[in-house]
Amino acid sequence: MEKHVSTPAVLSDTELTLIDRYWRAANYLSVGQIYLLSNPLLRQPLKPEHIKPRLLGHWGTTPGLNFIYAHLNRVIRTRDLDVIYMCGPGHGGPGMVANTYLEGIYSEIYPDIAETEDGLRKLFRQFSFPGGIPSHAAPETPGSIHEGGELGYALVHAYGAAFDNPDLIVACVIGDGEAETGPLAASWHSNKFLNPARDGAVLPILHLNGYKIANPTILGRASDEDLTHLFEGYGYEPFFVEGHEPARMHQQMAATFDKIFDRIRAIQKEARDGTPPQACPRWPMIVLRSPKGWTGPKEVDGKKVEGFWRAHQVPVSNCRENDGHRKILEDWMRGYDPEDLFDASGRLKPELRALAPSGKRRMGANPHANGGLLRKELIAPDIRTYEVKVEKRGAEMVQSTEILGHYLRDTMKLNEANANFRIFGPDETESNRLGSVFEVTDRVWMEKIEPYDVNLASDGRVMEVLSEHLCQGWLEGYLLTGRHGLFSCYEAFIHIIDSMFNQHAKWLKVTRELQWRRPISSLNYLLTSHVWRQDHNGFSHQDPGFVDLVANKKADIVRIYLPPDANTLLWVGDHCLKTYDRINVIVAGKQPEPQWLTMDEAVKHCETGIGIWDWASHEDDTVAPDVVMACAGDVPTMETLAAVDLLHRHIPELKIRTVNVVDLLALQSQDQHPHGLTDEAFDAIFTTDRPVIFAYHGYPYLIHRLTYKRTNHRNIHVRGFIEEGTTTTPFDMTVLNELDRFHLAIEAIERVPGLKAKVPDVLESLRAKLVEHHAYVREYGEDMPDVRNWKWRAA
Repeated sequence: MEKHVSTPAVLSDTELTLIDRYWRAANYLSVGQIYLLSNPLLRQPLKPEHIKPRLLGHWGTTPGLNFIYAHLNRVIRTRDLDVIYMCGPGHGGPGMVANTYLEGIYSEIYPDIAETEDGLRKLFRQFSFPGGIPSHAAPETPGSIHEGGELGYALVHAYGAAFDNPDLIVACVIGDGEAETGPLAASWHSNKFLNPARDGAVLPILHLNGYKIANPTILGRASDEDLTHLFEGYGYEPFFVEGHEPARMHQQMAATFDKIFDRIRAIQKEARDGTPPQACPRWPMIVLRSPKGWTGPKEVDGKKVEGFWRAHQVPVSNCRENDGHRKILEDWMRGYDPEDLFDASGRLKPELRALAPSGKRRMGANPHANGGLLRKELIAPDIRTYEVKVEKRGAEMVQSTEILGHYLRDTMKLNEANANFRIFGPDETESNRLGSVFEVTDRVWMEKIEPYDVNLASDGRVMEVLSEHLCQGWLEGYLLTGRHGLFSCYEAFIHIIDSMFNQHAKWLKVTRELQWRRPISSLNYLLTSHVWRQDHNGFSHQDPGFVDLVANKKADIVRIYLPPDANTLLWVGDHCLKTYDRINVIVAGKQPEPQWLTMDEAVKHCETGIGIWDWASHEDDTVAPDVVMACAGDVPTMETLAAVDLLHRHIPELKIRTVNVVDLLALQSQDQHPHGLTDEAFDAIFTTDRPVIFAYHGYPYLIHRLTYKRTNHRNIHVRGFIEEGTTTTPFDMTVLNELDRFHLAIEAIERVPGLKAKVPDVLESLRAKLVEHHAYVREYGEDMPDVRNWKWRAA
C-alpha cells in the first residue's frame, strides 16, 4: 500500500526562514492572548501585573492551526486561489485571531486593535476577558463561518460552503477529538455529493496531535496503515505530514500542498472540460501529525506537557504567583524572538507581511466567510398561481405540502441560473409530498447510478442523505456563504439536530450585533409527517417538542408557524424563504386535510398571525362570546371546528368565538416578541374574562408560557400532546391525548359557568361517543364513519 509522504525540499532557504518566522509570529500572538494583560512585546522583564488574573484559552491545538494557516497563505498567494479556513478544533480561537491580525483584516474591522504595540496590548487583553471576545473562532472572528464550541460539524459546514461555489476551496481542519463524534464520522461521506464540474472543493486536514482534554484520541493512536485504509474506504486519497522538527515539517507541508492543489485542479479541469464525469473522484486529504502544544514548554514542574494532554489548555498555570512558572512563560515567549518579528512600533515586519495574501484573497477577508456580502435575493413565483379554490369551507381535501411542492419546484426553476437554492432532507422529499421538484431537478448523486434508479443525477439540486446532522450542516454552510435553502424533515426526528439549531441561533444573535457581518438568508425548517399523523409509525415517531426548544431563543431570531391549510402554507413558505437572519419553523401536515381559507383570506390571516374566524363564530359582534374556541395547527384546527359544529348542533344558543393562530409567537406580548399582539388586541380576541379552550399542536405548557402575562390567562385551558401515543388510527391519536372534538366540546361545556348543569344529556352523549369510538377502532381498525366523513356544517 502506498503511503503519501512528501519530503522534497520545495522551499528555498530564504522561503523556509520567512515562513517559519511567520509561524512563530502567529504562535507568539496566540500565547500572548492567553496570558498577557500588558507588556505585549516583552520590552520589560515579565512581572506579575503583566499576567491576566484568570488564564482562559487553549494552547494545545493552536500551533498546528497556525502552521496550516501559514502554508495556506503561501499557496493562495502563489496560485491566486480563493480559500477559506474552517477551524474545526473548538479551542483554536487564539490562532484564528492571531492570523487575521497578522494579515491586517482584524485591524481594518476593529480599528481600535491597531497594528501597534498598544494595539497588541488590546488584542491580548480582550481575549477571554470580560467585555472582550470568546475563546473560540466565534462570529467576532474575521474569516470564520464555524464556531467550534460544539464539536462535530466542521467538515459538513465545509461541504455546504463548497456546493455551487466552483472557484472556492474550503480548507477544513478537523481535530482528532472532533473526529470521534458521530456527525463528523458521517461527514466524510459528503464527498459523494460534491460535483467537481459545478461545485468547489473541500480539503480535509485531519490534525492528529494525539490527545483531547485528558485522554488519547482514537485516530491519534491509529497506525498510518489503518488510517490509509480508513480514508481510502471513505473515498479519499490521504497524504501524511508527520514530525516535530520545524524545518522538515515546513518542507513536507509545502511539498504536500503543491501536490494536493495540483490534484484538485486536475480533478476540476477534467470535469469542466466536458469529460464524462468520473463517479466520485478520489479527492485528496491530509493527515497532519504534530505534537500537542508544539513549540511550547516541554515540561512544567517535572511533568510532561508538549506532546501530551497537559498542553491542551494553559500549560503554565500559576504565572502571577509562582516565579518559576512566570520564568517558564517568559522563556517560552522570548523563544519566538519577538524582536525578529515586529518592528519598533509593534507592527509585523514588512518581509513577513508580504507572506500574507492581499485584499479579498486573505482568508480573514474572503467574502465567502461573510456570506451576506454575496447574498442575492431569491426569485420566487406568485403564490396565487398555486391557490386552492375554497368554495365551501372544508369541503375539499388537499395535501397541503404537495401544493407547497409545486411552489418549490418553480422556485427551483427560477433560481437555476443563480444556482443559489437547494432543498435538504433525510430521504423524505417524495414522502413529504414535495416530489414535484423532481420535475425540474434530481437528487444529487455522485456514486454509481443504475439504469433503474430514478431522480438521481450528478447535477441534481436536492440533497438527501439519511442523516439529519448532515442535512443541517450542509444547509448552514450553504446559508453562511450567501445562498438560500429549505430543510424538510419528520417532526419527531428534527430533535436530532437540537444542539446544531442552538449553535446557529446563537451565531445569528451575535452577528446581528456586528455591523460588518452582513445578513444571511434564514434557516427554514418544514416539519411535516407530524405527531398527529404518525399514527401508522407509532409512539417513536410522535413528538412535537422541537418548537418548545425554538421558543427558548431570542425573540427576534425565531419564528414558529402553524398554517392550517394549503393557502396559508403557501403564504408562510413564501414569506419565510424571503427573510434573513432568522430561523423559521413551519409545521404542516402532508396528509389530505380540509381547506378553510381562500387565498385572500389566507394572506390577511397570516399577515396578522392570529385572527377570529367570523364564519365559524357567533354572528353578533356586539355581544361577547360565552366561550372562545382557539386552535393552532392543522389537526387541532379541524378538531376545533368539529367541536364547534357539535356545540352548535347540540346547544345552538351557545355563543362561540373561533380563533385560529398561525404565527405562534404572536401570542406573546410586544415587549417579548416583535410579532406579539398588544394587550388590547389580545384582549379583543381572547376576551378578558371568558373561558378559552385552546387546541394546540404541541405540548400544552408552551401556550401557557407564551400567554402567562395576559389578562385572561387564568381562563385559558390548553389541550395538546400529553405523551400518549401508539400505532393506531388518526382520530384515536387525538382521543388518546384528549385533543379530539368530543373532549374539546366537553371542556367547553364544563368551563362555561352554569352550562354543565343545563345540558347533562349533551355531556352524556359526547362521552358516549368516546366509548363508541374506543370500541369501534379496536373492532374495525379504522375510525368511525361519522368521524371519517365529517364535513364543516356549511360545506
